[in-house]
Order: sequence, then C-alpha cells, then structure tokens
Amino acid sequence: MNPAPPNVPQLRLYQDWLRDHRGLRFDDYDTLWRWSTTELDAFWQSIWDYAGMHSPTPYSAVLAEHRMPGAVWFPGAQVNYAREVLRHVDAAHAAGMPAIVSDDERGQVREMSWPELRRQVASAALSLRALGVRRGDRVAAYLPNIPETMVAFLACTSIGAVWSVCAPDMGTAAVVDRLRQIEPTLLIAADGVHYGGKALDRSAVVQELRGQLPSVRKLLLLRTPFAATQIEADADWTEAIARDDAEVAAFEPEWLPFDHPIWIVYSSGTTGLPKPIVHGQGGIIMTMYACGLHNDFGASYGANNFGERFHWYSSTGWVMWNCQLAGLAAGTTIVLYDGNPAGSKEKPDWSVLWRFVAKHRVTFFGAGAAYFTHCMKAGVEASACGDLSRVRVLGSTGSPLSEEVQRWGSAQFRAAGSKDIWWCNISGGTDFCGAFVGGNRELPEVPGQMQCRQIGHAVEAWNEKGQPVIGEVGELVCVQPIPSMPLYFWGDEPIVQPPGGEAAHPPRGSGSDLGRPGVEPGPRYLSSYFDTYPGVWRHGDWLKVGEDGGCIIYGRSDATINRQGLRMGTSEIYSAVEGLPEVLDSMVVDLEYLGRDSYMPLFVVLRPGVALDDAMRARINDAIKTSLSPRFLPNDIFQVAEIPRTLSGKKQELPIKKLLLGQPIEKVVNREAMANPGSLDWYVALAAKRAEAAASA
Repeated sequence: MNPAPPNVPQLRLYQDWLRDHRGLRFDDYDTLWRWSTTELDAFWQSIWDYAGMHSPTPYSAVLAEHRMPGAVWFPGAQVNYAREVLRHVDAAHAAGMPAIVSDDERGQVREMSWPELRRQVASAALSLRALGVRRGDRVAAYLPNIPETMVAFLACTSIGAVWSVCAPDMGTAAVVDRLRQIEPTLLIAADGVHYGGKALDRSAVVQELRGQLPSVRKLLLLRTPFAATQIEADADWTEAIARDDAEVAAFEPEWLPFDHPIWIVYSSGTTGLPKPIVHGQGGIIMTMYACGLHNDFGASYGANNFGERFHWYSSTGWVMWNCQLAGLAAGTTIVLYDGNPAGSKEKPDWSVLWRFVAKHRVTFFGAGAAYFTHCMKAGVEASACGDLSRVRVLGSTGSPLSEEVQRWGSAQFRAAGSKDIWWCNISGGTDFCGAFVGGNRELPEVPGQMQCRQIGHAVEAWNEKGQPVIGEVGELVCVQPIPSMPLYFWGDEPIVQPPGGEAAHPPRGSGSDLGRPGVEPGPRYLSSYFDTYPGVWRHGDWLKVGEDGGCIIYGRSDATINRQGLRMGTSEIYSAVEGLPEVLDSMVVDLEYLGRDSYMPLFVVLRPGVALDDAMRARINDAIKTSLSPRFLPNDIFQVAEIPRTLSGKKQELPIKKLLLGQPIEKVVNREAMANPGSLDWYVALAAKRAEAAASA
C-alpha cells in the first residue's frame, strides 16, 4: 500500500488516488462498493496499479473469462508473492523497522531485520532446489507459528513450489489425511514444540508422517530443544538458511503465471477427507491488497507504513496465519506469538496476549472472537497488562462477535485512559483466503456488526426465493467472481465439455488446463459452492445487510434454528445465553429433520461451583425470552464440561446435530481436526440414550 499521511485511512487514500488518476469521485462508501462490484475490470486494474504491481510480460485482459466458477484473471501476467514481500526490504530497513518480531511462552524474543529476511529466504530457496524441489512440487510443512515457518513459505513460493502447512497441535491422522492427498515431495518439520507450559516431543510424529507419506523423498528438519530423540534427516534447517554468498545475494524469486498455485489449504473436514483447496499466486496477491485497504495497515504512523506492528493470533493450521503473513507484503512489522493464549491447564491466564501486545508495542491486535469472549468471562483487565497505548485496532473473526463483548473490549481501553479503539470485525473464509465483509475506519461503528461489504466482493443476502434482501437474514452469496476464489481442489478432476461431445476428465496434473474454453472445476468444487445457485457462490453463512450497509453474520446457514417458521441464527441465542455471568460457553442444535417436530437441546458450560438447578434453568430461559422470543426456548438444557470446537475455535454445531439425529460419530466428525476431541464422549453417550429411548417407544 501507499505511504499514509498522519491519520488518513488507507481506503481514503485509495479513493483520492482514484480521483487523481482515474477521474472517479464517490460520494459515499456504498457508491464506491457498487462501482467496484459492477466494473470488475476497472476496479481490479486499479488495485494492480495502486499497489504498484508489475509483470515482465503483458496480460491480454483483466478478467478474460467472466464466469463462476472458472473465471480467468490477468492471462499472460507473471507475479510472485515473495517479490511483493521482498520489495519492501530497503525502505522498511531504512525506516529502522524489523520484519518479524517473535516471542514465546518461555519469553524468548527474537527480531529479524528485513535484509536478514531476504538473506534467509534466498538461502532456503537455494537449499530447496538442492534437495530436488522444482516448480509445481508440493512442499508439506509441519511447523508452529514461528519466523522459520514464514521464511520456509517465502522460500517455497519464490521458486514456484506449492506450500501446504499443518500445525503441530493437530493429530497425526488429521495431518496425514490432508497431506497424503496432495503427494508432497518434501517435508519440512519441527521435531518439537513448547505449548501450554510443556515441552512436547514431536520426533515420533515426524517419523510417522514420513512413513505415511510415500511421495516424500526428503526431510528438512528444524531441530528444537523439545525433542528427546534425535532423528535422521536429509537436511537441517539451520544449514539450509546459513548461506551468505554471491549466489544468495543475486537470488531473485521466479516470475510465475498469475494462476500458478501458491498454496493448498483445507476445509474443516467435519465429514470425510478435508477438501484440499488450491489458490493461485495472483489471486491471493490481489485480494491481499484489497483486504489491506480495509484492515487499514499503516494508517496512523506518519509518512510511511513502517510504524505498524501487526499481530493476529493464530496457529499455522488456521487461515489467519496467512493473514498474519500478508502483513509483510504491506511493509509492516509482523509480531508472532508461539504458545497458548490461555496460559496452561494448571495455571489458566487469559491476559497472556494482552501483556505480549503491550510488551512489543503492537498497533493492530487481532484474534478469534471466541478469544475476546473468554477474556471478558475471565475478568481480564487490559489496563493491568502494561502500556497498550499503541494499540489502535482490535480485529476479530472466526465466529460472530457479540455486542456485549465488543462493548467490553472498548471499555477496557477507555478505562486505561486510551482513545476509543477501532474494531475491525471481519468475516470470510479459508475457501477464498479473504474477507467478504469487514471494516472501514471512516464508517460508524455499531457493536456486534461489521461495518461494510468489502470492495470488489459482490456480497448479497438472498431469501428462500433466491432474491437479494436488505434488513432480513438470508444466505450469504457472492454474485460476481473474485480473483482469490479457488483454482480447484487438488485431486478433483476437472470436467471437459467439448462442443457436441460427452464430458471427459483430463489428467489432473497441476490444473493448468483449467480456464480453457469448455474446462470446468471438478464435482467436489461445484458441490461445495455452486450446487444451490448455479453460477453464484453460496458461502454457507447467514447474513443480514442493513439499510446503512452494516452487516451481521448469524452463523452457519446449515446450523440455523427454525422454530415454527421463524428463522434464527445460533449466534443470537449464544448472545442471550452467554450474556449471563454464570454461563461460560454454550451450544444449541435444532433436530428438526424431514418433517419431525423440532427438538432443540441447549448445552451450557457453567462457572465452577454453579449448578444447573431450576433457578439457573429459569435464568437461561428468561434471557432467551427477553432477548429473542419464547419460540426459541430449548426443549432441554444440559450442563456439560466442554463445547466441541474445531482447531480454529468454531463450535461443532452441525456434527453434533447429525450425531443426535442418529448418524455414527465416525461419519460426522474427524476427531483429529478438533481442538478438544475428548469432549465428544459425553455427546456420544447422549446420542446412545436417545437411540435407546426411540427404540423402546
């Protein structure tokens, strides 16, 4: 993004640029958004130009094939994500800012300069080539949220290898389920991690991964002090990044086709194998720059972007790790935390990240909505965590952020005597590695809402008739293509429709045949996004767009509550129930199915020492009646120890719904893809009791 004068938002700078360079003036944000979602060629060309991108070869069009799926963007252009990052080296270093600051549970702080980042990336890239990695090869990583992982990705993408990372907190089976599908040739792995106050030896897991991934020819090992067993490897990470010679100095990332695969990310994998989603270099770069405008990187720090310190807490298994990485491409310092944000089981502490943010003078602090909820419930006092005066933005995603939690967070900064904080609440997905709705610092804030639909993203809420609605809850759809929509799913053979002939399936290859006339993405891709509305992306969320353009996400549309014809997102019930101080967490499912009467159980996690007695049940029911409607009173309330959640913190509503409707647990959820798989046992027992009762009825 361009340098920002003091206190001028990036979206305002972009609009000024459109006025000065395109002669375009917009009276308000809605007019800008409508232009960006109808004049696609002009808009995405402006993003290319405004970001200062260039290609050594010309492209024949911006959007050559205007269709969904199968849109073809910038044919003929060549790009490389690593180039977008490394072009900031000289200016950022001259401004005295590091590229990466990292910290961990043991308090080990490291800083990496921009020149050192460039040197390590070049050395690692040359080492990858020496290990036999070539353009198009898949490189699998089993690494935590540390600088080495950032360097490894940039090295891979700089030589055209296709990156795919799994977090070491994932179960071995979940990692194998993902990586075996893409047949990686190289595995980069850490032999240990430190998490939750404990050193965790992962050497046996690394050996098991290598044994279960027959396509892997080489192992590049990051040795740590946490492994009790030394294992053999084809190369060590410390040696891979050690070079500092003329070849390293002369290294340049390869120019790659706009649609060359950049990485493979995965769906949550609640049923069957996770979907391996392939994104393209150019599409990710373009959407990254559009998102940067909304995230407002670097807006408040003088005549450059280099005062920003960006932290979004994530593991490497969540797409927000990719968002954190994108901070480098905006010329900002990214600040990484490797560890448990809640301390440890023995000593819970939800103030860990707040102290970390204060210590490292973070300006943009993002995390999952569930994290901020936990902080409120735990009684965290931000003012007691250090100097947070540099924080100007709180970012939230992963699940809907309630009005109560947002007000709590804002009050924390007011109590500390700080200026009003800006909440950049976003909602998007792994599927397209971006945001459909997000923030705009110039628009009014309404707690519990997101400020706007993102430029370039033609998002609408559709009713049951497939019509766009305002002020009503509907299906979130995107009616125009965006560059970062998946190229394809790995292994999902494309369908060829020759003129006058029958459909055929060409070899999978790298997917380079996609985009040709008559070639469409495969059946898994089509069924994931386009089975409900052909030619229109259905995202699977409930959305309400207000008259003012503000947006509310109501949770997954396939987990929505429908009681006596009145539809309600589960997040509204959670807002009511979890507003009670005694309730730490909750989950609700509606077992209405194929004409059966609705049966809606509510599961609650209560504070230690609080019992689910008649008085507590009455308080919960009163909260629902008062906030929502008597229609949404649960049929039963159960006190549970935990709510099942995915690795990214999302409640497992749909799997539990399917389980209680009689499907076997192994068919509805992948335990290895869960943050707390042990929590399932209680629900399995409940499902068995329901089945016994039904059989004897």
